[in-house]
Amino acid sequence: MTRLAFMLALLFTAHWEEAEIVDVKDRGPVDLAPFTCQDVTRSSVISRVCYDTESRRMLVQRYAAYQQYCDVPKDTIEALLNARSMGQYFNANITAAGRDGSEPYDCRPRKAPSYQ
Repeated sequence: MTRLAFMLALLFTAHWEEAEIVDVKDRGPVDLAPFTCQDVTRSSVISRVCYDTESRRMLVQRYAAYQQYCDVPKDTIEALLNARSMGQYFNANITAAGRDGSEPYDCRPRKAPSYQ
């Protein structure tokens, strides 16, 4: 009985690291373990920004939905987080950056040009 009580005490005092997995638009479940996330309270558009330095992937939670952006330089993340208006910066430098067709932060594989 003493062993059982001791084991239960250990079980309930152990620190459990629970993985956080979020659903990302057009991708599905993503484990946030390799990401550094920052909750945002000063923006009405963006509520969380997560960045994986190694893969250069950024996850942005906007309007309760996560979206993924690839090959994002760290200085772009810093500029976003320090922008006077994060929503304006995001729209002008992250989403609008791909409007010319180049889509620099798009995570989909690039198609090779067709020469006919």
